[in-house]
Amino acid sequence: MENMTSAINVQVDAKDKELATNILKNLGLNMSTYINMAIKQLINKDGVPFDITLPKEENDLLQYFTKEELKETAKELAYMKKHPEEYPSYNNWKDLEKALLSDE
Repeated sequence: MENMTSAINVQVDAKDKELATNILKNLGLNMSTYINMAIKQLINKDGVPFDITLPKEENDLLQYFTKEELKETAKELAYMKKHPEEYPSYNNWKDLEKALLSDE
């Protein structure tokens, strides 16, 4: 049987294409080869060859802190960044350790 090919034209986000192309280039592949591999896997698995899930709304920090605690922390960090003179700084580990272990 003759090996026939057929063209596929797809629209993808330009940034996604650029990122994917760079990854494939580092792997020694091109987009056409990758798409052919993905299609072969789809056929071999008789379905999509990877899990399709919605991204989790939560991140790992939400296991330990509430959203409100994280918002307050973000506000405090922003304030610290704008007003570094109000917070102590240390030039070496010994001074930091001394400050952390002091009773003050």
